[in-house]
Amino acid sequence: MRAVIQRVSSASVTIDGKVKSSIGPGLMILLGIGHEDGQVDINWLVKKIAGLRIFNDDAGVMNRSVVDVGGEVLVVSQFTLMASTKKGNRPSHIGAAGHEKAIPMYEAFCSALSLAIGRPIGTGEFGADMKVALVNDGPVTICIDTKNKE
Repeated sequence: MRAVIQRVSSASVTIDGKVKSSIGPGLMILLGIGHEDGQVDINWLVKKIAGLRIFNDDAGVMNRSVVDVGGEVLVVSQFTLMASTKKGNRPSHIGAAGHEKAIPMYEAFCSALSLAIGRPIGTGEFGADMKVALVNDGPVTICIDTKNKE
């Protein structure tokens, strides 16, 4: 699994001109799911994100997690995160899991993250043409790949 995590002041996802989800201060997460990803990847990534200390404490130091600050979370599936650009100029998406695997994994990730942070999270709609808007706070953007844990 690959995730792009952004600390945001606000974020939203719109589908067919209607806002599906919106959040205030918290995390906007773009999530890519690969063929070989499984429950171990979900568990590891959820724990990492819930504990990621990228919010400022009273001294202005990034020392607090989304849980610590009571932040909101929006998760949007993005198969293009699994793209390979090793050959040529057209990205290959062969590494992305198909709908039959990716949808249940996305839903499991969202449920696990919601439990980990102790609040509901916003979501996009898997496979939809989504318009994502956000105000990156900092900017702070972190990329995590569960296949590169070390």
